[in-house]
Amino acid sequence: MNSILFITWNPSLTFGPFRWYSLCWLIGLALAYFIVRKLFYEQKIAVRTTVVKGKKQEENVFDPLFIYCFLGILIGARLGHCLFYQPDYFLTSGKHIVEMLLPIHFLADGGWKFTGYEGLASHGGTLGLIIALILYVRWSKLSIWTVLDNIAIATGTTACFIRLGNLMNSEIIGKPTDVPWAFIFERVDMIPRHPGQLYEAIAYAILFFLMWYLYKKSRKGMPQNLKANQQWAPESRIPQVGTGFFFGFCLTYIFTFRFFIEYTKDVQEAFEENMMFNMGQLLSIPFIIIGVWCMLRAKKKS
Repeated sequence: MNSILFITWNPSLTFGPFRWYSLCWLIGLALAYFIVRKLFYEQKIAVRTTVVKGKKQEENVFDPLFIYCFLGILIGARLGHCLFYQPDYFLTSGKHIVEMLLPIHFLADGGWKFTGYEGLASHGGTLGLIIALILYVRWSKLSIWTVLDNIAIATGTTACFIRLGNLMNSEIIGKPTDVPWAFIFERVDMIPRHPGQLYEAIAYAILFFLMWYLYKKSRKGMPQNLKANQQWAPESRIPQVGTGFFFGFCLTYIFTFRFFIEYTKDVQEAFEENMMFNMGQLLSIPFIIIGVWCMLRAKKKS
């Protein structure tokens, strides 16, 4: 194979004082924050009005949502990687359990160093996010389906930038290939490989624009002065936010794509070598089933 035909990839891991991976995470989360904020205010659910001792009080229920989501994704993604992919390491000693919880690594001489969280799993992040949103709903008193649908609409942006961060880190690389768009990840080896991270980033960007289009179409004909929870007859047949349709569509799209894209990825852990389906594919199946069920439920409900 002529390496001139392929893309040589060896970018710097840092951008000024920031690591590219961390910067991509922050950009993805920031974009999702502003998108969901717009949705909450557009749907008039960002502020909750309560009556205390005969007086009306307004409380912003949107702002705490970011903290719930950030912690849910981070904790879930970290535990997901450690428990799903490396339980033989992280569950074998007290020090390794500490490494699972804190962004440090213990050295052989008894010391330790700060490493950041080396290993985050998207399946664990999704599960952690869902649990965090359930806790948020218990506090905010909003409908769980409304919150899940709104988060789902913005999910593609965060997922896209996380995968771009993986690309900048030259991690989660693809299998060897001779396609003309193959990447040579110099920090790994000099073999042309599928840029699996880029495939996913593009797919998730398409997901966001598709979700935004469906959302806008679902609100076609909605009165401008409609109050929160007020009923109206939509012109579109697409189920509304609050039925679970967008959440189900998001899960089905992401994890169906994830199931098939795994065939282009290199094995992440040695124990996956002889498996018919790797760990990423096995973990995708329950999310696909849940996603399809949510869409069917939404269609029936609407």
